[in-house]
Amino acid sequence: MQFDPKTENYGNKVAESFKKQAFMKTLGAKLVEVRPGFCEIHVPFSKALTQQNGYFHAGVIATIADNTAGYAAFSLMEAHSDILTVEFKLNFLSPGKGEMLIGRGEVIKSGKTLTICRSELYVKQGEEEKLCAAGQSTLIQIRNST
Repeated sequence: MQFDPKTENYGNKVAESFKKQAFMKTLGAKLVEVRPGFCEIHVPFSKALTQQNGYFHAGVIATIADNTAGYAAFSLMEAHSDILTVEFKLNFLSPGKGEMLIGRGEVIKSGKTLTICRSELYVKQGEEEKLCAAGQSTLIQIRNST
């Protein structure tokens, strides 16, 4: 779908918000791409991010699902606004075994207050990407007065 952002500086707005998230630094996450209604984030493999079998931990995968959906939605929101997650559902489809976790979020419907997004999470091993989780999120725009 094609979406029109409400501000020309949507990419900077998303990047500035992403930089404020200390947890993204802890995960080693990188904001790779932002387009109107779309966001992609990468997380390189680290043993510190694994569960007992050596796969990416479900909490890491869920965090990236939440952030990709959130920033896809945020890219379409007003300049002086903020965003919060209202709810999300995530289905784990295969183990998060790979050298890179790739999250891609996209807007399904952008409303005045609520936005619905889908996220797909892949693990990359060599040149192959394998879908490991898929989710749907509802996000709310919080309008700031400044």
